[in-house]
Amino acid sequence: MTSDSGVAARAGEETGLRTPRRAAPWRRVALVLAVWSFTYASYRAYYAGGGRIGLFGEPVSHAQFRAINAVGAAIIFVAGMIPLIALKLDAVRRALPVLCWIAAVGCCMHALVDITLRMFSVTGMHPTQLPASVWRSFDRRAADLQDLLLNEPWFFIEGLLWAALGAAIVRPSSRRVWTLTAAIACLLLAVVGVLSGLGRRA
Repeated sequence: MTSDSGVAARAGEETGLRTPRRAAPWRRVALVLAVWSFTYASYRAYYAGGGRIGLFGEPVSHAQFRAINAVGAAIIFVAGMIPLIALKLDAVRRALPVLCWIAAVGCCMHALVDITLRMFSVTGMHPTQLPASVWRSFDRRAADLQDLLLNEPWFFIEGLLWAALGAAIVRPSSRRVWTLTAAIACLLLAVVGVLSGLGRRA
């Protein structure tokens, strides 16, 4: 039996088939990523359902505010489903390197830009201005702290999880290029985003 198992394992390696041992790391990351996404989607769904705990201001329209959060919750929920679907469908799994690259860059860039702008706001150097079309009034400090302590850390960790999934699923020969291009793109877009944010309200 041991000999047969060894032959089967070697045959699998020679034909390029993935063994459960090799597939496990990216599968675990996919599950963690899905749970992390669903957690934040639930947070947004809470506000979409009319929740008010942690609300740092008064919306112009509660219906509009609920709709904005409903859309956000739906998008994040769908994003969280992608890794789970990839566990079952080869077509989605093959698309993961590209999807993970886009999601990792987008989420990490979003976090870096907003954390930087909120830091400027908290220190009084460049106060945050939220859209008047959404907020009738708001507590700027509470809004800044909520972003710094909750929203943007979630986005940053989400981005890192997408990066981890992408790095685990991409071919070893392409992993270095995949990681470097993602990091460079994230930093460049973050710089552009921060400069744009500062200039917009200058």
